[in-house]
Amino acid sequence: MLDREEYIEQGHLFHALAERMAAGIAAQEALGSIAQEVLATTKLPMAIGYLVAELKLFGTLSTAMARIPHYFTRFQTFVMNRAEQEGGRFDMRTALSILEREARYLADGPTPQGLFFYRFECLSRNRLDYQQGMDAVADDPIFDADWKSWIRTVGRQVGFVDLGDLISVRSPEYWRLEKREAILAGREESGPDRVMLFGEKEGRIARAN
Repeated sequence: MLDREEYIEQGHLFHALAERMAAGIAAQEALGSIAQEVLATTKLPMAIGYLVAELKLFGTLSTAMARIPHYFTRFQTFVMNRAEQEGGRFDMRTALSILEREARYLADGPTPQGLFFYRFECLSRNRLDYQQGMDAVADDPIFDADWKSWIRTVGRQVGFVDLGDLISVRSPEYWRLEKREAILAGREESGPDRVMLFGEKEGRIARAN
């Protein structure tokens, strides 16, 4: 993951770009001025320079973001790519708002659980492609191998299996109730057969929903 200062500056980038484009300023011009405002000690000025160059050549930002995956995540690139598709209902204003809020969250000390829920909500609320979207969600350094595998499973099963069930079975709450039911039924207790990704509170909420 990037340093906290990078996420703070990314938040400013996405916020300022949205404001200036809404005011009728061309993206290329807006990016040029924003590059003068961000901290020179971060890597963002160089990243913006790359965005501007790609914008001149191809007219898109997502292609540039895809070429520097060490700075922009695959999810950020996915969101931008969807906003740049012609005829789509998902526009640039919404995309930049999503990216700004995520950058500010990442600057405040994210957790895998929090980042997953935020990104899933973005996909769901904006009706973006789950399969491709969840692949992009998983491809992030905050998620370890168990998380990546589970997120991709969610991408394949969402719509067929309730998300609450997929979360619940990955929480201690599910296995606590399983143990209680086994005792009441006189069955042999069985412990968790998979890595726990969520806490008891999240498991209770998921089970209730």
